Amino acid sequence: MNTDTLAINTIISESLEKSMTYPEYRALVINLVEENSSTGNDKSEAMANYTQLNDRRMRRWDKTGKVAEDLKTKFKDFDKKITWLVISESWCGDAAHIMPIIHKAAELNDNIDYKVVLRDENESLMNQFLTNGGKAIPKLIMLDSETNEVLNTFGPRPTVATNMVKAYKEAHGVITAEFKEDLQRWYNKDKGQSTLEDLANLIG
Repeated sequence: MNTDTLAINTIISESLEKSMTYPEYRALVINLVEENSSTGNDKSEAMANYTQLNDRRMRRWDKTGKVAEDLKTKFKDFDKKITWLVISESWCGDAAHIMPIIHKAAELNDNIDYKVVLRDENESLMNQFLTNGGKAIPKLIMLDSETNEVLNTFGPRPTVATNMVKAYKEAHGVITAEFKEDLQRWYNKDKGQSTLEDLANLIG
């Protein structure tokens, strides 16, 4: 094992020790809403407001998210022990749409261990899994549960949404508030199916 691999393994092990389950993460967010606060280094009113909005989004997907039968079979039949370690924060809009859907998939198979860590509390981990040089979240790191070897990654958005963002940036230079609203509408219409398809491809 080379020095870089050893360093990454150490960072991952330390982050897993600090990780929480998805139900624990949901309980944390609900508590933050009651306190009018948020996770992360920025405790501004704006972040608290985003956290409240995201709690409502997650509550909706927790209740209504469904896995199509063909994908359900693929998740259920997966026979290797893996960990889906997700880096997130309560204020992240993309995470609010994606994290409950990850939970729906992970619930189908005891071989899939779904863990959550907070970005600002795990900077060393985040820096290993940047997207185009940025600390974009949510980021799912798929690990071999026995060795913590990194097998694959997903995020910060499903492939379809990633392509939408890329095309808009190329055409307009920046992401506008109007586009962000369009993206929220896309998530609502997609109902998590693009995320589920990407997760199914992740496990092969």
